[in-house]
Formats: sequence, structure tokens, C-alpha cells
Amino acid sequence: MEVSANNEGKMCVVSVLEARIDAAVALAFKDAMRQSTDGGEADVVLDLGQVTFIDSSGLGAIVATMKFLAPDRKLILAGLTPAVDKVFKLTRMDTVFSVFNTLEQALAKQSS
Repeated sequence: MEVSANNEGKMCVVSVLEARIDAAVALAFKDAMRQSTDGGEADVVLDLGQVTFIDSSGLGAIVATMKFLAPDRKLILAGLTPAVDKVFKLTRMDTVFSVFNTLEQALAKQSS
């Protein structure tokens, strides 16, 4: 699972660089997220702009990341593609996470 992490102001931005988060890569996703965010103090914005498919295992891996960061840090989602957004809405996980249409919107909201 390929991800890219960098700091943007007071936020840690992790971008998923693959099209799918599914059962085949869920464990690798969780490991990549832990490595990318371990020891940090900033809230994390997960940029899902390149992800076009997510299944229940992928959703579970994102929830596991949220629990890994809690209670001190938040996981914020940005850039959900239409198919991924639909999964979050159908499962009502859009009520659990702060979700922004773009990475820029997420960063602007968090810095204000």
C-alpha cells in the first residue's frame, strides 16, 4: 500500500496513492497509516482523492486508524470520489468523520 505523508501547517496530510482500499490491502493500509502517523502530535487529514473503490475491509481499516489516533488526535477525510463518498453515506460513517470535498477545504477549515 503506497501512501505519502507530509506536514501542512499544523496538520499531517496522508495521501493514498492507490485506487483501491479493499480486503487485499486493508492490513497494509493500516500498517502504512501507523508508520506515517506514529509519534506525531498533529491531527491527520486522509486524502482519498485517488481512491475509486473501498469495501467494508477498507472502511474498517480507516476506522482502525481513527481509533489508533484517538483520543488525542482526529482523523479528517478529504477528497472522497463519488463511489467512496457513497459508501461512507450508506454506512453513515460520514456522521463519524469530518469529511471535506477537497484537501484544500479540509486544511483551510482546520487552520481557522
